[in-house]
Amino acid sequence: MMKVLSRMSLGELEEFCLSIGQSKFRARQIYNWIYLKSVKSIDDMTDLSKRFREELKELAVVSDIKVVKKQVSSDGTVKFLLEYSDAQRVETVLMRFDNRANLTACVSSQVGCAMGCAFCATGKRGFIRNLTPYEITEQVLAIQMETGLKVTNIVFMGQGEPLLNLYNVLAAMKIFNESFQIGVRRMTVSTCGIVPQINKLAQLNMQSTLAISLHAPKSEIRQKIMPVEKKYNLELLKKSLIDYTKMTGRRVTIEYVLIGGVNDSAVCAKDLAYYLSDLNCNINLIVYNPVEGDEFKRPKKDDIYKFKYLLEVAGKKVTIRLERGLDIDAACGQLSGKV
Repeated sequence: MMKVLSRMSLGELEEFCLSIGQSKFRARQIYNWIYLKSVKSIDDMTDLSKRFREELKELAVVSDIKVVKKQVSSDGTVKFLLEYSDAQRVETVLMRFDNRANLTACVSSQVGCAMGCAFCATGKRGFIRNLTPYEITEQVLAIQMETGLKVTNIVFMGQGEPLLNLYNVLAAMKIFNESFQIGVRRMTVSTCGIVPQINKLAQLNMQSTLAISLHAPKSEIRQKIMPVEKKYNLELLKKSLIDYTKMTGRRVTIEYVLIGGVNDSAVCAKDLAYYLSDLNCNINLIVYNPVEGDEFKRPKKDDIYKFKYLLEVAGKKVTIRLERGLDIDAACGQLSGKV
């Protein structure tokens, strides 16, 4: 069976090189070619001798992940449909912003998702399996190999619930930090509110950003669109977030998808301000993006800005997320893994 170089740590690469009669130094060269230069082929590792490259090609490949489809949005966002060796597929997105040097990869942590949020395309697939740490990091490798660009920021906001695959996500973050040289402060982990895992993150006291998909200020509204509310309700979630901010000293980001006629009223804005009044947080408003098969509507522009204004009057820092990749179904809530 062919070895997959992109799924080896530096230590494992060193052992592999020693097993075929090469020095540990060769492992470091291969490691740098994969993670810092994102080469597609062993042939591109030009500081290895031609003889060694030919031998290596008989034993290994750089990566076995397959780019099934690549779509480029009019705003520069690029969406990749990727296939793993077991034929399971996920989507990952590269987002660019005209006025920023940052290049952000939105990565998936699971194939499908078990959370069943009513407004999300991924939830309609159901849960299939967790991704391994290297299956997560290979998404960024694929982006860099295909574009020649260097990703600077990671958001775990693709397919799946990251906190239900927490240990693999944490392992992937370590690889992003050590191998890709992406700072932990440049990573964001999003969750719909898995309270026990939020408590574990608080104990770890990491420097990454925690983002909470809230989407409703009252339990009765949230239950209709987010089944997680029945297990970890807003009261339990609030306590865990207060504890998290006290233990880590870090703000959390509250993500709130505005759905026309569901959670975008002035009453909802005031209720949200009250719910978040004693929480150290920023609020990120997200305009609902259409998903095939549901009947939700985008909010009116006036309602969006009124909602934002009411939160700001209450003393909260609020942004409206820039829409990226809407024309290629790459925006928030639209990832499904379809061709």
